[in-house]
Amino acid sequence: MTAVAGLMDYAEVIERFDPVLGLEVHTELSTNTKMFCGCENVFGGEPNTHTCPTCLGLPGALPVVNGKAVESAIRIGLALNCQIAEWCRFARKNYFYPDMPKNFQTSQYDEPIAFDGWLDVTLDDGEVVRVEIERAHMEEDTGKSLHVGGATGRIHGADHSLLDYNRAGVPLIEIVTKPITGTGARAPEVARAYVSTLRELLRALDVSDVRMDQGSLRCDANVSLMAKDATEFGTRTETKNVNSLRSVERAVRYEMTRQGALLAEGGKVTQETRHFQEADGTTSAGRTKETAEDYRYFPEPDLVPIAPSREWVEELRKTLPEKPAERRKRIQTEWDLSDAELRDLFNVGAVELVAATVEAGASSKEARGWWVSTLAQEANAREVELAELPITPAQVAEVIALVGSGELTNKLAKEVVQGVLAGEGSPREVVEKRGLKVVSDDSALLAAVDEALAAQPDIADKIRGGKVQAAGAIVGAVMKATKGQADAKRVRELIIERVGA
Repeated sequence: MTAVAGLMDYAEVIERFDPVLGLEVHTELSTNTKMFCGCENVFGGEPNTHTCPTCLGLPGALPVVNGKAVESAIRIGLALNCQIAEWCRFARKNYFYPDMPKNFQTSQYDEPIAFDGWLDVTLDDGEVVRVEIERAHMEEDTGKSLHVGGATGRIHGADHSLLDYNRAGVPLIEIVTKPITGTGARAPEVARAYVSTLRELLRALDVSDVRMDQGSLRCDANVSLMAKDATEFGTRTETKNVNSLRSVERAVRYEMTRQGALLAEGGKVTQETRHFQEADGTTSAGRTKETAEDYRYFPEPDLVPIAPSREWVEELRKTLPEKPAERRKRIQTEWDLSDAELRDLFNVGAVELVAATVEAGASSKEARGWWVSTLAQEANAREVELAELPITPAQVAEVIALVGSGELTNKLAKEVVQGVLAGEGSPREVVEKRGLKVVSDDSALLAAVDEALAAQPDIADKIRGGKVQAAGAIVGAVMKATKGQADAKRVRELIIERVGA
């Protein structure tokens, strides 16, 4: 049976087929300049302002390798438990596309700088899956096409296209897995967890800002299905440039159900690239997938081979930071967290954010409370990752400090956070602009208390009669009158004093 036309029920897919994944993750490096020229490597900017003859591929311009990019590539390879090549070189990957100014991409083909590694991935329930790494190689990014006039921003329906070559030549590391098998129903979850774990590792290495929303980390998800009794992999599709963790999981799941329905009807899967549609979680056909022969690879004649010395490699190994998994175990001990509490932090992507908030002066308990509840809910509402919210750990620590000093109540603090998220400035600036500081002047509070008592004399009599719990109604009235800016504890004390209870 199929749940939707053209799709097979997911449970039936798992019953009839074994999924095979291959994940290709591209990460832009945070170097000061581009891969082969001196142009500034920054996100954004006016179109075509960070370009030069080299990254535009103009005649006579010669490339020079960015040494920092090579260093970052080696560190990434080491962190992925890869072997580092003693000798490797660049190649030309030839293809025509409007955003490729040279009509070829300078990449690495059969001689990558790092190969044969692995990365352990922990799923939500604690199961560990080892993902084998085929290679991690250096290359340059392409430019960007802007399709104008259509409703979707895609080429279909557009009137014309514009080209921005600011991104052309930005250093890229492409990390390619070996076929991932044996994951069964958990294949989409494994794909998401792998990209999440890899992103966390790259962030710890400080080689990239790994902003999926800005394209500095992108995933191409290869998916194929093989019948239970088959001995060879099925034909794969490659869903290109998936740009969020949630979308990686959705894209894999959709392709499994689409391919399952196609195969069940006697059809054949076409080896092609596909585009993921964020709006409905579907994929659509792109172009027929080329083979390596179609790209006519040949060694780049304008660049010398790279031969990192073993001494340099070992020096770089010493610079590797504490592995995120080991860091989590240490943090768990220091913060006295249960396995479930740590897993909750990890699942919402809050471990490093909480750690940075603690480093900024907050307690771990208060930091966890803000990131896992209030801010996680905000991220869900915006459908973004927690780290993509426009608020920093230092700002969260500042809000916590304002509550601790008595300048804000928890309710006011949430308003301050909303102001920061809205781009109104730092927490203290939001407090001033919105006038959110706690009213702590007793004279002002007494005026509000007297007014509330006068308005509810029966409640005042109950308090005098010994029913102190009745003071809650007066506290509520004062809080309403002061727009939540009164210190509730102090208000209660004043009420008791005023009625002589």
